Amino acid sequence: MGIAFSFLLLKGANLRQQRQSDIQNVHYFAATVIVLAVIYFCTKRKHVYLVDFTCYRPPDHCRTPLSTLHECAICAKEFDQESISFQLKTIQRSGIGSESCIPSSVHSWPRDSSLASSREEVQTALCTIVKDLLDKHGIKPESIDILISNCSLFSPTPSIAAMIINWFGMKSDIMSFNLSGMGCSAGILSLALARDLLKVHKNSLALVVSMEALTPHAYPGKDKSMLLSNCLFRLGAAAILLSNREYDKRKAKYDLQYLVRTHSGWKDKSYNCVYQKPDSEGHVGVSLSRDVLNVAGEALKSNISRVGPLVLPFSEQFQYGLSMIRQKLVKAPNPLYVPDFKKAFEHFCIHAGGRAVIDSVVKNLRMENEHAEPSRMTLYRFGNTSSSSIWYELSYIEAMGRMKKGDKIWQIAFGSGFKCSSAVWKCISEIAKEENNAWSDEIHRYPVQIPTKFDY
Repeated sequence: MGIAFSFLLLKGANLRQQRQSDIQNVHYFAATVIVLAVIYFCTKRKHVYLVDFTCYRPPDHCRTPLSTLHECAICAKEFDQESISFQLKTIQRSGIGSESCIPSSVHSWPRDSSLASSREEVQTALCTIVKDLLDKHGIKPESIDILISNCSLFSPTPSIAAMIINWFGMKSDIMSFNLSGMGCSAGILSLALARDLLKVHKNSLALVVSMEALTPHAYPGKDKSMLLSNCLFRLGAAAILLSNREYDKRKAKYDLQYLVRTHSGWKDKSYNCVYQKPDSEGHVGVSLSRDVLNVAGEALKSNISRVGPLVLPFSEQFQYGLSMIRQKLVKAPNPLYVPDFKKAFEHFCIHAGGRAVIDSVVKNLRMENEHAEPSRMTLYRFGNTSSSSIWYELSYIEAMGRMKKGDKIWQIAFGSGFKCSSAVWKCISEIAKEENNAWSDEIHRYPVQIPTKFDY
């Protein structure tokens, strides 16, 4: 009897111990699932979708063939003959055609550089493209949660962002930001800010608007380094609609893959190569130094050293790494291997800063001329539109019917400071030729053969 009772007690103790062990196992399993779930949701990439974008197409009366620019320069009575000749020769060799535009205020004599005209230029361009973009997708202005505007040289009070909010009657709790002084790469910097905000604020729409105002900043002096900005910059603007809402994926065009920004402002040569200052006579302008191409080349190398590991196939990364090792071990000079980025991207949008800028990027990346076609055609038709130029280039690719689902796009922009910024996109929808975009009226003529020197 005692033996049986002891056996029952022992059995009961074993059952209790087994039950406790099972409970512990359940707890361990539950804890593991929770930890894995937390890791998954923390590391899961939060998608930022580019729903759509629009580029401003200035009216035909703003076009500036060389004869018009010549007449404006003479009638304005601001330039001596040497300055006029320098500007005309620079424009002839710039790669910019006769269809590029400047604001009506710069056409007038004397030139109207008033604050009112500057506001009118910005408001006309930005409000036109924002309205077109919102109307196209049936989006009400009060649905926009984040608004970011960038215009480097014109920063009025109230801000450009406030101007758009007032014009469209946007909601009172909208998050608005206005960037200035960021140069031609400000468009990608605005994207970076929008991406960071969309990572935090769920189910949100972000609107980014990019442009440069020409009305208040035409340079009237004699300094050739400052006269260059008169020759290159033209009227243009872009509006970009971004979303982190999953249901917007069905209608979105692109998915943002990477944003890479590099800054070389710690170097005096880089910091001073694009610099706004007064000349010897007190006229304020933006000076473009002779070092700008070398600085841009160095900034590009720094940027692609960070972009490469993110996008290049292993074979290209291996060859690049091998060339670095060889360069360090072998005393004789060995050039670094330049990775073939054509294996990572189908399309390239190089900032249309000028013919020399595009040529420099093509040379440094060992690209074919066909890959620079969107940039050269954008420069030819629209000129250097600053931060919006990469969007005209993407619009060109779409208008030509070349964009396919699954294609990857690399946007490269340069800016004062000196900065180089990259945006990598993946096409996630079938994109048909647009019925009405910045290129649709003339796309049948492109690509065109751009002469080394224009005879207007």
